[in-house]
Amino acid sequence: MKRLPADRAGVRGLAPRQLYVFDSLGRDDRGWVLSVAHVAVVPFDRLSTRFADATRLVPVDTPGRLVYDHAEIIALDVDDVRARYAAIPDPDRLLDDEFTLRDLRLAHETIAGEPLQRDTFRRAVEPHLEPTGQRLAIGWGRPAELFRRR
Repeated sequence: MKRLPADRAGVRGLAPRQLYVFDSLGRDDRGWVLSVAHVAVVPFDRLSTRFADATRLVPVDTPGRLVYDHAEIIALDVDDVRARYAAIPDPDRLLDDEFTLRDLRLAHETIAGEPLQRDTFRRAVEPHLEPTGQRLAIGWGRPAELFRRR
């Protein structure tokens, strides 16, 4: 399974997790078909340049018309990823080793598909983070504190 993303998508370094086995009779009009769903979270920029001409990337919440039970498979994948991100800060390491709380919140908002309350988010993730003692100055205003995962 690790070779498939590299061979088909040119994306290396992933560790897809097996999510579910779909084996219901009648899920495919060609006969009984067994499918094993895997999930891997990939930063958009690693895919957007690879598929710029040949494929269009679409939001997971509105993938369009899909055959068979593929919409159900995507929905289960999305629910799984969102549950993991609700429990742990950036479990798929979309961010660098050091990051600001704002960057972490924006990544989690993208995964959640909705805005997150700043204070509530901070209280939820702080036990899983440690401050680096460094600050990042972007533009004007107070420099943002940098954190890393525990």
